[in-house]
Amino acid sequence: MEDNPVRQPDDANGSPSAPDNGPFAGNLSKYARPALIVGSLVAVVCIALLIIIFFLDSFNAATYSMTGKSVQDATDEARDIRDTYTGARIGAIVGLVVFGVVALASGVVLYLNRGTAAEKGYDDGEDVDFDDLAGQ
Repeated sequence: MEDNPVRQPDDANGSPSAPDNGPFAGNLSKYARPALIVGSLVAVVCIALLIIIFFLDSFNAATYSMTGKSVQDATDEARDIRDTYTGARIGAIVGLVVFGVVALASGVVLYLNRGTAAEKGYDDGEDVDFDDLAGQ
């Protein structure tokens, strides 16, 4: 039995990789941060799309009602105006729900793995300042 701990293999930049200690360690943990970023961005875009659709619907209803008609009428023209953005509205709501759940789940994974960062065992403690790097 050796007293030396087994060193983890180095990653691409030469740093020792983090030990897999967390409850969701492994593949799920390394994709959590990008999933949180993408999920949050797409959810924000879906919210913006829903706001734009709301204003466009309001504008269409206002311009249609200027002729004395109502978008709540049972005519084909009123129904077409009401259904103009139905597909985009449904797509934005589904996207908001799906990517909101992805962002929430990845946030939970990151929260559960918050204490499993790699230790700085590869740091030798030597301070390097600008003069050392410049060669003086």
